[in-house]
Amino acid sequence: MIYTLVFIVLVVFVFYAFSKAKPKKVEKVPDHWHNVLINKVLFYKNLSIGDQAIFRKRMSLFLSEINIDGVNTEIEELDKILIASSGIIPVFGFPNWSYNNLTGIIVYPDSFNEDLQFSDKDENKKILGMVGTGRFEKQMILSKKAIRLAFSNKTDKHNTPVHEFVHLLDKMDGQTDGIPEFFLGKEYIEPWLELMYKEMEAINNDASDIRKYGGTSEAEFFSVASEYFFERPKLFKQKHPELYKMLSLCFQQPKSNH
Repeated sequence: MIYTLVFIVLVVFVFYAFSKAKPKKVEKVPDHWHNVLINKVLFYKNLSIGDQAIFRKRMSLFLSEINIDGVNTEIEELDKILIASSGIIPVFGFPNWSYNNLTGIIVYPDSFNEDLQFSDKDENKKILGMVGTGRFEKQMILSKKAIRLAFSNKTDKHNTPVHEFVHLLDKMDGQTDGIPEFFLGKEYIEPWLELMYKEMEAINNDASDIRKYGGTSEAEFFSVASEYFFERPKLFKQKHPELYKMLSLCFQQPKSNH
């Protein structure tokens, strides 16, 4: 008798729990995002209509997973759109990608220093973006000014938020070392290293159109070259065909975009 009573209680409990459970609400992607993205994000503009719809959905998912906070600055919808775009651009070739090494993004009004201070009186206030470490592990810090500039100049081959997201991807194998082992097969590591060091030498000898910061370290080369790859794909393909092929393999980019 007691077993029957326990069974009945369990059945009632399960029924009650499931009847009260509500399916997770899926936020509708705002229609006006499309026009903003067409005007601001070249990568999105170059996608097929079908891929554009996927891109917007993935942006929405990104914003539901990653917390964005402003320090002495208001986070406007445009900032969220541009940050989410920057996060999706380098991983668009990976359909189920989720940034498990990022939980939040902190936005400062302008450049800041290594201690995350942004006083106008600080002459060392030169950083536009960084991937946090220590107590800021799994955090990204960005300058609002840099976010806006990244998508306002269509010819500079430079995009600070994309640069920082590529650092996160570089870190997926445990080290931010400019060697994307997580994305390239082992057979491509040596060819990548050869290309990287050859081009870094060219940068440091003023014989490359990749910006000078790419010559300061392997990690910065990977991120700087990736910025160029995503911002000016046609020019990058023309100027650096071998690097273009390697980064296309690394990021598994859709043909409609490149």
